[in-house]
Formats: sequence, C-alpha cells, structure tokens
Amino acid sequence: MIPQKPFRIAVVAASNRIDPALPEKLATFCDGLYGIDRPHIRFHPQCFESCGHFAGPDAARAQAFVETANDPDIDAIWFGRGGYGSYRLADTVLPALEPAARNKLYLGYSDAGALMAALYNAKIGRVAHGPMASDLFRAGGEEAVARALAFLTTGESATLEPHLPAGTPTAAFNITILSHLIGTPHLPDLRGHVLMLEEVSEPMYRIDRALGQIATSLRGLAGIRLGRCGDVPANDPDFVLGEEEVTRFWCQRAGIPYLGRADIGHDVGNKVVPFGSWR
Repeated sequence: MIPQKPFRIAVVAASNRIDPALPEKLATFCDGLYGIDRPHIRFHPQCFESCGHFAGPDAARAQAFVETANDPDIDAIWFGRGGYGSYRLADTVLPALEPAARNKLYLGYSDAGALMAALYNAKIGRVAHGPMASDLFRAGGEEAVARALAFLTTGESATLEPHLPAGTPTAAFNITILSHLIGTPHLPDLRGHVLMLEEVSEPMYRIDRALGQIATSLRGLAGIRLGRCGDVPANDPDFVLGEEEVTRFWCQRAGIPYLGRADIGHDVGNKVVPFGSWR
C-alpha cells in the first residue's frame, strides 16, 4: 500500500509579522495533538520579515502568497495573523494566481478577510472565516488552533458555526473590514447569503456607522447574524445602545432579516464559517 502523504498547510503573513516563536510552539502542539500523523505545516520565511507595520514590503508579502498559492504540493493556506495589510496585495496577487491556487482551502479572519473577499469574489479556491495560527498565543488558544486544524484537514462538522443554513450560502467578516470593501472591485456579490459579522476594539459609534454602511449598501442578503463584539471601548458620552440593538436597527431599516447571534469573534471560541454553500 502506498502511504498517504500528510496534509500540507502553508502559513503566510499577508498583514503583520508573525512571532518567530510560533513555528516551534505550533510544532510542539501538533506533536501532542497528532503524533506521527501530524499535518505538515510550513511557514514561509516572509512571515518573519518586518517593514514598519507590515510583515515585509507589499512586494514580498504578495510574492510569498503567490508562491504558496501556486504550489501544487500545498493543500491549504492558513493566514498567520491579522492586523492590517492584506487588501494592499489583492490587485497584485489575483492576476498571478495559477490553476493550483483554485484547488486550495484558505482560512483566516480579521484583516485577512479583505484578501479572502477578493479570492471569493474571483472564485478562487474555497474560503473560510476561522482561527489563525497566531491564536495559539491567546489564553486557551489551543482550542482555537485545534479547531482550525481539524477543519483544514478533515472539514470536521464540529468545527463549524452551528447556525450554517442548509442550502443557503454564507460569508463572515469583521464589520470594519467589510465596510471598507464596499465600493471596491473586490467586494463579493453577497446576494442570497447569510452574512455573519463580528468586531473587536471598536467603540459603539463606529460599529453603528459601519453597520449602517453595510446594511444600506448590500442588497439581497438572506439575513444577518451577529457574532461577538469584544473589547468595546467606552464612549463619552455613553452610546447607550449595544451591538445587538444597533444591528437590529439597521437590519430593520434596510429590510434585512436579523437572524440572531453567531458563534464567531476575535476569541478562542471563534467557529468556522465557510464562504458559499458548504453542505
């Protein structure tokens, strides 16, 4: 019998630099989780570059993404961390992607959502919102990383957000990231989708403003589910309304069904939301 090759995952840093300690920490974690059957995880050297805010210059980050996406031996691309910077790559990387890039799974969230949106809009690969490699540094992050690896390697149903509707496409984004995609050529057509949204470290007035832009700009949504909005700074004066109240307000004004909460967020409980119709 020919032995089955290990599942191969490439980690890229399209936004901010990855902590150089992460590869060893992740390898140790995978050894304990899988033993000899562990997936093969490769960090592109670009992950550890630094250029001001970014993990290397735009050209280096774009080249690393294109190299890994076009590598036929790689099964999935796992975004290493968020921050800011992935949208700066979209116009460069999309025209350079070859057929091998269309056969891959892409997993990430936060700022990675900008590039994931561009991939989904261009119908390149299978895209999913879910934990990233650097979540291993969060308190309890082992849970999130194990979930991500289980999804990447087997598509295990227990990793998925529990409200995924059968027969209806879904997508998930950070609220700010999605609002900034509106009016760009990389905003996917989300008509007929259940849209799941989350946020972190934004005051309520900004969440309200971004939700207003999303709800009044995106037409034909099947509904919106609201994930967690964590670490919301205090407003002065107090905004009074909470994240669910403003989401209901904008959904009602735009005629979009509000479907309740979603189990996603910038935390270790972040479940996986595949884009499109997964089941």
